[in-house]
Amino acid sequence: MSFGKTSQLGVSVVIPVYNGGESFRRCLTQIRQASPAPLEVIVVADGDTDGSGSLAEQFGATVIQLPVSGGPAKARNVGARVAKGDILFFVDADVEIRPETIEQVASAFEQDLSLAALIGSYDDAPGAANFLSQYRNLLHHYVHQTGQRDAFTFWGACGAIRREVFLAIGGFNEHYRRPCIEDIELGYRLRKAGHKIELHKSIQVKHLKRWDVVSMLRADIFYRALPWTALLLQERQMTNDLNLQVSSRVSVLLLFSALLTAMVAWWLPMALAIALLLLVALGVLNWPVYQFFYRKRGVLFALQVVPWHWLYYGYSGLAFGIGLIRHWMQSIGLHQLRVQSSN
Repeated sequence: MSFGKTSQLGVSVVIPVYNGGESFRRCLTQIRQASPAPLEVIVVADGDTDGSGSLAEQFGATVIQLPVSGGPAKARNVGARVAKGDILFFVDADVEIRPETIEQVASAFEQDLSLAALIGSYDDAPGAANFLSQYRNLLHHYVHQTGQRDAFTFWGACGAIRREVFLAIGGFNEHYRRPCIEDIELGYRLRKAGHKIELHKSIQVKHLKRWDVVSMLRADIFYRALPWTALLLQERQMTNDLNLQVSSRVSVLLLFSALLTAMVAWWLPMALAIALLLLVALGVLNWPVYQFFYRKRGVLFALQVVPWHWLYYGYSGLAFGIGLIRHWMQSIGLHQLRVQSSN
């Protein structure tokens, strides 16, 4: 695979990989078909043991081998430091870009000199065929396709940023050792520094990851909801966009109100009717989401989505509550330390 500067701004593709398997081969294959080609492809093999680094070399990528896995945040930073392009385009190892993606990324920055970073979207045809993979990735697609163009966050699976801006702001926070919210945290710092981030809905990539119940719950609760809650409380901001829309917050309140009311029905049977009304309100509020799934996959699929979507609101709300308690306890501990030090 040969790479060369084909536009005014050179695009360096940076991919962190840990035992990427067949999905990584598909990722590299699609990048090779990009037209125009990127300036370079940098693969950071993050302590892999399955030969992903050697595979990337066969595709002509520049490969950096890390002896021990330090997480995608560190791997992306390592790749960014050796990149030569004006634009860093971060892609996950289980993602397929489209032939026109590189051109779309370069054109966006060429046409808007004030643009510091952009993010794309998953497409509506996820790679894995099982229900949970289709549901999760289609929901991600829906959230991005209905989001605001003026973005408040970054996205490591399909996100591009001017190299000088990335280096000036310090790159990804390497304290996040797992695939976590390192991209979201970077987006918050970018916005705080006054940089412009946009969501470009036409830049779409295919996610190949296969989700099951355990991997989905672990990722959503421990790698997303809990650390994101900590970040939100630290930054003291709740933007009405993407996963933080007011409708999502109201949905969490409706669900837990319905559950609590249903418990009261043990002593007061009339409360059961109120609980049912609250669930109806929850369904009506999320009707556009279920209409989307109906259009994409039909009525049976949409009906399957409803309980999983409500479960998502349930564990997201629970994780936020746990995060609030943690934050409160940490605040009390810090206050006590200040009192002790002042004495």
